Amino acid sequence: MSTQPGNEYPPAAVPDRLFDDAEAEARWRARFHAPRISVPEWAIDAPDANIYVSNSSGVWEVYSWDRSTGEHRRVTDRPNGTMHATPSPDGRWIWWFDDTDGDEFGSWVREPFAPGAAAERAVPDVHDGYPAGLEIGTRVIAVGVSTDDGSELFAHIGGETTSFYRHEDDAGIASLSRDESRLAISHSEHGDSRHPALRVLSTDGFATVADKWDGEGKGLGALEFSPVAGDQRLLVLHERRGREELLIWDTAEDTEREIELDLPGEVVAGWYPDARALLVVHFHQGRSSLHRYDLTSGELSSLDTPPGRIGGAGVRPDGTVEYSWSSAAQPTAVRARTSDGTDSVLLEPPGERAPGSAPVTDAFVDGIGGQIHALVSRPADAPEGPLPTVFSLHGGPHAADEDRFSAYRAVWLDAGFAVVEVNYRGSTGYGSAWRDAIEGRPGLTELEDVAAVHDWAVQSGLSDPAKCVVNGASWGGYLSLLALGTQPARWAAGIAGVPVADYIAAYEDEMEQLRSFDRALFGGSPETVPAVYRECSPITYVEAVTAPVLVLAGDNDPRCPIRQVENYLDRLAKREVPFEFYRFDAGHGSLVIAETIKQTAIEVHFAQRAVGLR
Repeated sequence: MSTQPGNEYPPAAVPDRLFDDAEAEARWRARFHAPRISVPEWAIDAPDANIYVSNSSGVWEVYSWDRSTGEHRRVTDRPNGTMHATPSPDGRWIWWFDDTDGDEFGSWVREPFAPGAAAERAVPDVHDGYPAGLEIGTRVIAVGVSTDDGSELFAHIGGETTSFYRHEDDAGIASLSRDESRLAISHSEHGDSRHPALRVLSTDGFATVADKWDGEGKGLGALEFSPVAGDQRLLVLHERRGREELLIWDTAEDTEREIELDLPGEVVAGWYPDARALLVVHFHQGRSSLHRYDLTSGELSSLDTPPGRIGGAGVRPDGTVEYSWSSAAQPTAVRARTSDGTDSVLLEPPGERAPGSAPVTDAFVDGIGGQIHALVSRPADAPEGPLPTVFSLHGGPHAADEDRFSAYRAVWLDAGFAVVEVNYRGSTGYGSAWRDAIEGRPGLTELEDVAAVHDWAVQSGLSDPAKCVVNGASWGGYLSLLALGTQPARWAAGIAGVPVADYIAAYEDEMEQLRSFDRALFGGSPETVPAVYRECSPITYVEAVTAPVLVLAGDNDPRCPIRQVENYLDRLAKREVPFEFYRFDAGHGSLVIAETIKQTAIEVHFAQRAVGLR
């Protein structure tokens, strides 16, 4: 919560509507209200017992689906929503993470898959904290917890809970073998949580069975153990050749097999149920696709999904692949592809389907650090000539904008803005060097790429240089504030959702997992490299800001805490720069659809006024 409750800032204007045309107003709101659903997750030993998350009630919550009866049931009902849940292997229990008002600090609870009983604390002897991994077996339960003191990992076996690992740096539960004899954990004892190492432990005493670390700047990620009992092979992501690829680590023999695929870009994967093949999700230039890799023959076959984004995928016991797909133009659908190639919609949430939107096109722009990929959208009915343009900067920073359906992107197009999404250095999917290029100079490095794309957009005739808005949330909000102070001549306005605004104060207040991340990214803490934090902090440049600023922040945000946002606004308030502030009662964003719509309306209305569209 705020440590300065008396502060008053100019409140953000909340419009009653964005469009005079009733049809246009209904259309943009319908995209947000349209029910959405995640790919179902099923209990491995009871595949008829499924869970998913959906916004059907107006809040993102957990639902159950009994495939044997066809019954769907809303499981959770909390004011600020619930996103993290998983079934127990036998399908009897649903586990979900219980925090307070979106602050991400809490504990795992469980309730029966069958309706009737209330949720109960799942492992009473594990203290509250930020989640750091969970694996549920029939005999072994492993739970990771992060606090200001670091990471602690617990195992619950035979009615007793044991703390088997503790470290001041970031660590987490990664995967439990099918026979529950081995547990993989991720750790950063070498001091770099952005490039973790792996350790496999015996669940009988928790002695180390095997360690794997590829050295400085090369991370390893445990995906999952083989689903076959007695098979101790662990599917792992590595980056030995400068991008994320696959290997299979036989932890019994401590041998490995690298899976070399003739695909550009990067991949992630999961096992087929018989462990004879892998389901591969391939990412390249903002789009993803599905493939099957046969481990015996080495054959890679495409599952022929159309260009767009795969939002999740898994293989049923009968070999059916269930996946989520969307594109910028077409809303998300959860589909099923049988082994004979038949592809159909698996689940249709109740209510009207979201109206479609405009497609994205690709721009490749030369920058200081190499070629920058951006996704560009123009309003379908836009007039000829340069347009007001929103440069929408993604969060992360280790994420990427994709050719996916976005109600948020669509409303900007409806409002007459072109939208440019920049996969700046720091983004994932373009190789390790691109992702890690921001080390030691975060924020300023990404903005060099944003500037290059901005120059291209103006020179190409897409963007009106007097009507360019920089916009983002989380890391994108941080970049937006930093851009306003370091590139003031480029921007007519800036919008920063849940941002880092004062990096030194943010480090003091944020969750320990992010402190660990920041130490790896900046090259140390604010105490050891204070000049880097000052150089890369938006508050350092607040005196140079000239464009109108809108800031949105959550009271309970553990990632971009409210105090450091107030520090920035206090400095901004001493100047004559117009700014507005919207404060909401949640954490790092909201899972409540009405709140999301409200915040979106505030942002678009602010930008329209700033560039003279209102």
